[in-house]
Amino acid sequence: MDIPVWLTILAALVGGGIGILIGRQMMAGVHAKREQEAEEQAAIILKNAELQAETIKKDRMLEAKEKYLKLKAEFEETTNQKRNLLQQNENKLKQREQQLNQQAEQQRTREGELNQQRNEIAQQKNSLSQQIDALNKRREDVDRRQQEADRMLADQVAQLEKIAGLSADQAREQLIDTLKAEAETRASSYIKNIVEEAKLTATKEAKKVVIETIQRTATEHAIENCVSVFNIESDDVKGKVIGREGRNIRALEAATGVEIIVDDTPEAIIISGFDPVRREIARLSLHRLVQDGRIHPARIEEIVAKTRKNIEDEIVEIGERTVIDLGIHGLHPELIKMVGRMRFRSSYGQNLLQHSREVAKLCATMAAELGLNAKLAKRAGLLHDIGKVWPEEAELPHAILGMELAKKYKENPEVINAIGAHHDEIEMTSMISPIVQVCDAVSGSRPGARREMMESYIRRLKELEELAGNFPGVTKCYAIQAGRELRIMVDADHVSDERAGILSYEISQKIEKEMQYPGQIKVTVIREMRAVAYAK
Repeated sequence: MDIPVWLTILAALVGGGIGILIGRQMMAGVHAKREQEAEEQAAIILKNAELQAETIKKDRMLEAKEKYLKLKAEFEETTNQKRNLLQQNENKLKQREQQLNQQAEQQRTREGELNQQRNEIAQQKNSLSQQIDALNKRREDVDRRQQEADRMLADQVAQLEKIAGLSADQAREQLIDTLKAEAETRASSYIKNIVEEAKLTATKEAKKVVIETIQRTATEHAIENCVSVFNIESDDVKGKVIGREGRNIRALEAATGVEIIVDDTPEAIIISGFDPVRREIARLSLHRLVQDGRIHPARIEEIVAKTRKNIEDEIVEIGERTVIDLGIHGLHPELIKMVGRMRFRSSYGQNLLQHSREVAKLCATMAAELGLNAKLAKRAGLLHDIGKVWPEEAELPHAILGMELAKKYKENPEVINAIGAHHDEIEMTSMISPIVQVCDAVSGSRPGARREMMESYIRRLKELEELAGNFPGVTKCYAIQAGRELRIMVDADHVSDERAGILSYEISQKIEKEMQYPGQIKVTVIREMRAVAYAK
C-alpha cells in the first residue's frame, strides 16, 4: 500500500520538530551543568587566589620584619662601635691626662733637683775658690823651698865635685852607663821570659787542638803490600793454574798485567804487581777459575773481563759509600769514581782511601775547633790526594794534578787551593789550606801509619846522627822514637847554657834544609855538668 507523499513530509516535519525540542532541552541541561561547573571553578580559583594573597602577604610581612631586624642590628652595631670608639678616645684622653700629670710632676721634681744641684755647685765653687787660694799659698811656699833646695844642692854638688875630683856631667855619664847595662840585662831576661811563655802558650794551645782532633777521630790503619797471597786447598790446583806448557798462567798474566808466582810455598799462589787494582782483579779471577774448575785461556779471558767489570762497579760503589759516610754532597761522578779507586792505592804502605778519610775527619774536627767551615774542610781533606789515582801517566806532582782535576770538575776555589798547596807547590790563599796540610802530616807521620824500606829507614837515621855530630861541642847524638826525636849530648866545658839553646835551633834548621823526612823531628840538646872529687 502506497503512503502519500504529504504524509511522509508531515511525519518528517513532526519528527524534526520533536528532535529540535528534545535537542534544546538537552542543550539547556548541558549549559546549566557547564555554568555550575564554571561557578565552582571560579569559586575554587577565587579561594586559591585568596590563599595565595594571604601567603604573599605573610611573606612580605616576614621579609619586612627581617629587614627591619637587620637594619636594627646594623644600627645597634654601628651605635656600639661609635660608643666603643668614644670610650676608647675617652680612655686615651684620660691616659694622656695622667701622662701629662706625671710629666708635670717629673718636671717639678727635676726643677727641684736642678735647684738643689745649683746650690751644691755654688757651694763647691766657693769651696774650690778657697782651695785655690790655699794652693796658691802652698805653691809660693813650695817655690821658696825649691829655691832653697836648689841652692843647697848646688852647694852639695860643688863639695862632691871637689871631694871626688869629677864634674857633675862625668858622674852623670857613669851613672847612665851603669843603668843602661843593668836595663839591657833586665830587658834580655824579660824578653826571654816573654818568648818562652809565648812558646809555651802557643804550643799548649796547638797541642790541645791537635790532640782533641786526633782523639775524636778513630780510624783503622791498613798497610798494603805489593803482593797478594791466594790460598788454595791443595797443591794439585797449582798444576791446573799453570796448564800445559804454562799456557794458562801466561794467559792469566797477559789478561791481568800481573806476575803469578807458583813456587814451593805450600797451599799458596803469589800474585805480584805494583797496581793493587790489577792484583785484586787477578786474585778474584783466580778464585772464580779455581771454584769453576774449567781453567783454559778462553775461560780465563772471559772471567777476567767479568771481574774487571765487577771491580769497576765496586769502585763506584766504594766512592759513593765513602761520600755518604762522610756527609759530602754534590761531588762530580768522576771524582766519586776516583775516590773509590783510592781503596786500591797505597802511599808508603798506607791505604790511600783510609788516609783520605782520616784526613777528612781530622780537617772537619780541626776546622770546627777553629770556627771555620767544617764541611768545606772535610771535602778538601777527602780530595787532597785525588791526583794519585789519575789513571793516565802525568809528569806533574800529584798535588798540582789534583788541583787541575778539581778545577775541571768545578770544585770550590778554597778546596782547589787546599789540594794544590798541601805540599807547598803553590801559595796558600785560604785558612783551610794549612789545616789540610797539618792533618795530612798528622795522618802520615803517626807511628805505624806508613812504612819505609828498612835500608832507607836506617840510612836516614844514620844521616840524622851524622849531621848533628858535625857541630862543634857535640859528643854524642842518638835518633830515637823511630827518628821522631834527636837527642844530642854536648861537652859542658865548651858549650854554655845559652849556646845549647842556639845549637838546638841551628841543628833543626840544618835538618830542615838538608834532609827529607815525614812529620817533624824534635831536637833536644842536653848539657850536663859533673863535678867529681875524691876523698882520700
